[in-house]
Amino acid sequence: MDEGSFVEYDAGLTSVDPLQFPGYLAKVKKAQDDTGLAEGAVTGEGTLAGHPVVIGVMDARFIMGSMGAAVGEKLTRAMERALEKRIPMLLFTASGGARMQEGVLSLMQMAKTSVALERLHEEGVLFVSIITNPTTGGVSASFASLGDIILAEPGALFGFAGRRVIEQTIRQKLPDDFQTAEFMLQHGMVDKVVARKDMRETLAVILRVHASRGWARGE
Repeated sequence: MDEGSFVEYDAGLTSVDPLQFPGYLAKVKKAQDDTGLAEGAVTGEGTLAGHPVVIGVMDARFIMGSMGAAVGEKLTRAMERALEKRIPMLLFTASGGARMQEGVLSLMQMAKTSVALERLHEEGVLFVSIITNPTTGGVSASFASLGDIILAEPGALFGFAGRRVIEQTIRQKLPDDFQTAEFMLQHGMVDKVVARKDMRETLAVILRVHASRGWARGE
């Protein structure tokens, strides 16, 4: 983001314990203490190369970037603000999947975020998904895979179930590079593999091209 431009959304939004899952709140508290974050995703708005954007960044240090109700709500609110402001949404994913300590309330975030993105799509508001390592489970099966443009960092793991589960299910040996960003590029699941040092410049080009055609404003 351009220096000094970022304004955070929903900074205090954090998890509760809807199922009274043993030890869950202590785990959340430890993650907060270790990372300085309230939750496993940070959202906000600012500019990138002068272009206004809404941005979300998931953090794997926070309970492996798992998506509970708070993470899903933060991301959905960010998507809704991108729609309201008619500016592009950028989302950096890093996750082990749904936060199972919250049961079905975590799984429903897949549908909630997907519905929010469908509204962006219907209004022509650009959504760029950026896959970092790892992006798996319910996150890979929902918003991470729904970008108008999907970028991935080199070597990033991107898939739903793990290698061992799939191999045991289909009783076949998978390729060594299975579920890597490069494998996904080869098979049409991502549009480009981009190193982190080149990510800002790549996103700036994407934003500039789309803004010049009016798409960044949903026109």
